[in-house]
Amino acid sequence: MGLSVLKFGGTSVASPDLMLAAARRVADLRRQARGVAVVVSAMGHTTDELLELADAINPHPPRRETDMLLATGEQVSIALLAMALHSLGIPATSMTGPQVAIRTTASHTRARIRSIDTARLLAELNAGRVVVVAGFQGVTDDGQITTLGRGGSDTTAVALAAALAADVCEIFTDVDGVYTADPRLVPDARKLERISYDEMLELAVLGAGVMHSRAVQFGQRYNVPIHVRHSRKNDAGTLITRESPEMENASVVGCALKENLGRVSLRDLPNKPGVDAAIFNALAEADINVDDIIQNEASGGGMNISFTVEHRDLADIKPAMERVLAECGRGEQLIDVGLSRVSVVGLGMRHHTGVAAKMFTALADAGINIFNITTSEIKISCIINRSDGEKALKAVHAAFDLADGQPTTIDTLTPMRSVRV
Repeated sequence: MGLSVLKFGGTSVASPDLMLAAARRVADLRRQARGVAVVVSAMGHTTDELLELADAINPHPPRRETDMLLATGEQVSIALLAMALHSLGIPATSMTGPQVAIRTTASHTRARIRSIDTARLLAELNAGRVVVVAGFQGVTDDGQITTLGRGGSDTTAVALAAALAADVCEIFTDVDGVYTADPRLVPDARKLERISYDEMLELAVLGAGVMHSRAVQFGQRYNVPIHVRHSRKNDAGTLITRESPEMENASVVGCALKENLGRVSLRDLPNKPGVDAAIFNALAEADINVDDIIQNEASGGGMNISFTVEHRDLADIKPAMERVLAECGRGEQLIDVGLSRVSVVGLGMRHHTGVAAKMFTALADAGINIFNITTSEIKISCIINRSDGEKALKAVHAAFDLADGQPTTIDTLTPMRSVRV
């Protein structure tokens, strides 16, 4: 008997009717003599509502207690979905992250999965029951409940699929699949039939909200095919899978916009070994991811470092950097807000020139100023004003012909041997 892991996001189970519709979808698959495990998010905007409730009690609650509160949202969803399946004649068992033994690190509100003990899951599946698992949560070795951060239910689903060696992980959401850009911002964005793990990972990190980056990493590491589909349609969605040769024909496969970024600038630091290590060790200890790092020499023999982070991390960064500056004995910290990042992604960048020129020209023609630029083998990102974000996304999407026709291919860009952008 084959095995599928399904994941339903919060918007797909936001009401009793939608919960029953999700149950019918699961029941149809189970009647095809397939084993089914289902991962469910909290209903609708439950997580946001719980955070608002916490803020009304304590604007700066302990992260452990935040996890205790947020984990309740998924527990409601799994119980209701299991009840819905029973009403359809499908035996089902709901299980929390700790009951499944999803072991995580101890970083409350942003934990990472370390291991999954599949013994209890397999026992339920072998008994013919659908297992409904709470996404977004796990447990530490000493029994503390943790949550995985925003989008953590995607990570739970793909990690379960990997642990169970499932045939596929289907992510049911409120969009038809992965698009060349966010269709809410770019109405003529085109749905992709297939996309590589590397491309999807870059898009997820850069702001595409369809998939969580850690979920894509699990899929790539364990070769789990991920099928992103609409929860209320039977249409085929987008398959996230291994790279194939024809995928490199397109120079750019998609664009992404990430808003609400801040830039931290540390100026007049001592220019000596160990300063960079002190800065980024402090950020690592605070469990903060950074991007777009720029370092240069300053007048008077010092140096400057700047990097971008998400707005939500600025409150934790400020005291951490103040401690580093105190240890260095010199320097100042400046914080800029109101920034966004627009990016283009595509495997074809490895072999074709002209991509950077085309992107920068499109932004220039739209009157958009670029502050920082970062690149990798398959992406180019530009930091811009937040107010220019939507205009920038539309400009680069149009420049690479990602709407109605085929993406820009080797016919319009010059092939080359070395990797350049």
